[in-house]
Amino acid sequence: MSYRPLFAALFVSISLLLVLRAPSSVAGPPDGQAGPHAADTDPAVVSQAPAESATRTTLVLPPAARSVQLVIGLPAGNEAPRRGSGALVRLEGTAARVPAQLGVAVAQDGSADLERGLLMASIPAPQEATKACRYRFAPLAADHPTSPFRFVDAGPTGIEIRAGQDRVLVYNYGVVTGADVPTTDPRRQRACYIHPLWDLDGQVLTDDFPKDHYHHHGVFWAWPHVGIDSQQYDLWLYGNIQQKFVRWMDRTTGPVAAVLGVENGWFVGERKVMIERLWVRVFKTDADARAIDVTLVLIPVDKPVTLWGAAGKSYGGLTVRFAPRPPGSTVITVPSGRAADDLLNTPLAWADFTAPFGGDARPSGVAIFVDPRAPDFPQDWLTRHYGALCVGWPGIKPQTFPAGQPVRLDYRLWVHRGQVDRDGLNAAYQAFEAATHARWRP
Repeated sequence: MSYRPLFAALFVSISLLLVLRAPSSVAGPPDGQAGPHAADTDPAVVSQAPAESATRTTLVLPPAARSVQLVIGLPAGNEAPRRGSGALVRLEGTAARVPAQLGVAVAQDGSADLERGLLMASIPAPQEATKACRYRFAPLAADHPTSPFRFVDAGPTGIEIRAGQDRVLVYNYGVVTGADVPTTDPRRQRACYIHPLWDLDGQVLTDDFPKDHYHHHGVFWAWPHVGIDSQQYDLWLYGNIQQKFVRWMDRTTGPVAAVLGVENGWFVGERKVMIERLWVRVFKTDADARAIDVTLVLIPVDKPVTLWGAAGKSYGGLTVRFAPRPPGSTVITVPSGRAADDLLNTPLAWADFTAPFGGDARPSGVAIFVDPRAPDFPQDWLTRHYGALCVGWPGIKPQTFPAGQPVRLDYRLWVHRGQVDRDGLNAAYQAFEAATHARWRP
C-alpha cells in the first residue's frame, strides 16, 4: 500500500490552514446599538502563518470580457482563517497576482458562518477572454495592504461606507422620518434601507420619501402583500407591518471590499413574523464601475408567510428609486435593448437606469443584476421612466414559505459612469455570471 496520496492530501489541508496572516480592519457598532458577537470580529482568530505557506488548491474561473468581482466559499473540509488578506496567483502567462480578501461565509440561514470562510477578489479580464483562467491562493510576503474602505457614523440612524474620500452609500438601520410627509401618513417613517447611493463622481443617485411616492426609499426591499394566518399586511406602504433593526452580524473592511452584515425583523406590533438577514459587499471601483453585491435571506419565524406582488405590475422585492433628473433624459436598457416604454411583468436577467444626476451633464447609471441561481430566474420586473427599477419576486402569483425555512435572494448593483450600451451591459452581466460558476479544483 502506498502512503504517498495520503501525505499529499494532508499537505493540502495543512496549507489551507496556514495561508493568511493579517486581519482586516473591523468597525464597531454605533453607540447605543447591539454589536456583533465577539467571535464575529475578533482579529485574534486569524492565523499568523509564515509567508512561504500557500494552498495547492486551484481556482478555475470561466472566461469573461470584463473584470470579475468574485465571492466564493473556501474549499469544503478546510478550516481556514476567517479574516485576512492574500493573493490569487495566476497559473498561466505572467503569473499575475490579484489581491484577495478573506471573510466569514454566509450560512444557509443568512447568519455569519463561524466554521467556514470565503474569498473575495476583483480579477482583471485576461487578454484571452475566451479561455478559463486558473489561480492559486497564496499569502502576501509583506504586510497586508491597507483598506481603502472605512465606516463612518451617519447620524443616529445610519452608517456610511466610504472608499478613500469617495462616498459610496449609507445604510439606514434606524427609523428615518420624512419631514414633508403628513404626520398622519404611516409612510412618514421607514427603516432598514440604503440611501443615499452615490455615483462615482459624488452625485446622489437615489431619492427618499419622494412626493409622488412617499413609500419609495433609495434601495429598499418590500412587498405589498404579506399573508400570515389569513391576515394580510402591507410592507410596501408600511402601515401595519414594519422592518426593524435587530443586530449587526459583520462590519469589516479589507483591500478588496467593505462588508456589512445586519439582521432585521418584520414586526406586526411587537411580534416578529420574519427574520431578515442582509449582506452588502462594496468592491473597489474598477475602471468606470463599482460592484455592490446584496444578499437577502428571509426566514418566517413561527408561521408560514405568503408573499406576492402588485397585480398587473409585479412590484414587490428589491427596488431602486432614483433621484430627480432632467425631463426626457432617462434611458432604461434591458437585454433586448433600449426600452422605449415602461415594462410590466417582464422577466429579465438585468435592467439598467441611466441619466444625468445632480446637475452633472455627464450621465451615470445603476444596473441591477439578478443572480442566475435565484429562485424563479429570470424574475419579473417593473420599470418606470419616472424613476424606478423594481425586481418583482415572487411576482403576482403568491408563494408560501414554511416557518423556519430560509429563502435567499442575491443581486448586484452595478454603478457605472457614462452611458453603457446593451453590449457593454451584457458583458458586465456575463462577468457577474462567470463568478457564480467559479470552482475550486484539486
